[in-house]
Amino acid sequence: MSTAVSRGTSPVPPAGQPRLTVLSGPSGVGKSTVVAHMRKAHPEVWLSVSATTRKPRPGEREGVQYFFVEDEEFDKLVANGELLEWAEFAGNRYGTPRKAVLDRLEAGEPVLLEIDLQGARQVRETMPEAQLVFLAPPSWDELVRRLTGRGTESPEVIERRLKVAKIELAAESEFDTTLVNTSVEDVARELLALLS
Repeated sequence: MSTAVSRGTSPVPPAGQPRLTVLSGPSGVGKSTVVAHMRKAHPEVWLSVSATTRKPRPGEREGVQYFFVEDEEFDKLVANGELLEWAEFAGNRYGTPRKAVLDRLEAGEPVLLEIDLQGARQVRETMPEAQLVFLAPPSWDELVRRLTGRGTESPEVIERRLKVAKIELAAESEFDTTLVNTSVEDVARELLALLS
């Protein structure tokens, strides 16, 4: 059973106006899994696709999980103000293309971003009406188990991710709502309700 805690700190947009919802939390908490589960049942939920300088992992497709770009192209996106937010994580950069998000909101569709803490803070600054949702692990031990169990990263990267995760967990109070990921199905249902 998951737990939702609402803090109500972001201004609510006028009735009928779509809202940008940001899902964030420490690496390994299950953000992608929750979003994939929710979108499988509700494909109409629009998830912004980030640009990244990271190389694709097995099974990842261009334009689906990420837009994979070279460093020079990412530099241009930043310089031209084309990213709503961007951050560097584990030696790679990630950013949200601004135009696609604004186009969807203007078309009356709710928008979901799945981003890290740095990005969530940037969105809060530029779009204070955005709803920030923190996905928390049931416990620290469970988060460590999930991160080490992936088998996709070196011990050095895992250690770096765990250090960052401690910082990210300490920032939970900056978010409007916290969902605890004890059940992917429950959290996906709660996230969908927040988007409505």
